[in-house]
Amino acid sequence: MTLREPQPIDAVRAQLIDFITADAVFHGDFTLTSGKKATYYVDLRKVSLDHRVAPLIGQVMIDLIKDVPDVVAVGGMTMGADPIASAILHQGAAQGLAYDAFVVRKEPKDHGRGKQVEGPDLAGKRVIVLEDTSTTGGSPIKAIEALRKVGAEVVGVAVVVDRATGAREIIEAEGVPYLYAIGLEDLGLA
Repeated sequence: MTLREPQPIDAVRAQLIDFITADAVFHGDFTLTSGKKATYYVDLRKVSLDHRVAPLIGQVMIDLIKDVPDVVAVGGMTMGADPIASAILHQGAAQGLAYDAFVVRKEPKDHGRGKQVEGPDLAGKRVIVLEDTSTTGGSPIKAIEALRKVGAEVVGVAVVVDRATGAREIIEAEGVPYLYAIGLEDLGLA
C-alpha cells in the first residue's frame, strides 16, 4: 500500500464535484421526499457509498466544519446522513481529529433501550447535524429536535449539496447555523 500526499482542498472539492455531476445527478421528472416536484435529482448515495468518493466527502466536510469550535460528534437522520458521518469520522481519524458519529432514527426504538439517537452520550456535547442533500430542511429539523431531547447542543447543520429551496432559512429560523459544501451552481444546475 502506498500513502498518497494530501491534495489541496480545492482539488479535492473539484474531484468531488466531478463525481457528483457524473454519477449522482439525474435529469427527468422526480418527486422529492418533501413531495415537491423537480426536473433533476441528486442521489448522493450513488457516490457517498463509493470507496473513491467517500474520502473526498469526508475531507470536504471536515474543511467545511473545521472552524466550528469544540464539535465532538457529527450525524443526522438515517439514512442520508450515515455515510457522510462515517466519511467524516474516518477522514478525521486519519488527520488526527476526534469526531465521533451518531445516528438519529426516525422514531425511538420500541424495544431494547428505546433510543432514537444512537452512538456516544451526547448530553452537554456540541454536535453538528449532517445531511447529504437538503430541500426543505425537514430531516435536519427532526434530528435537531431528537438531539435536543438528549441534551446535545446543536451548533450547526452541514450539508454536502444544498438545493437552494428554503432549507437554510428554515434551519436558521431554529437558531442553528447552516453550512453547505456544494451549491447548484457548482453542479451546473442553477
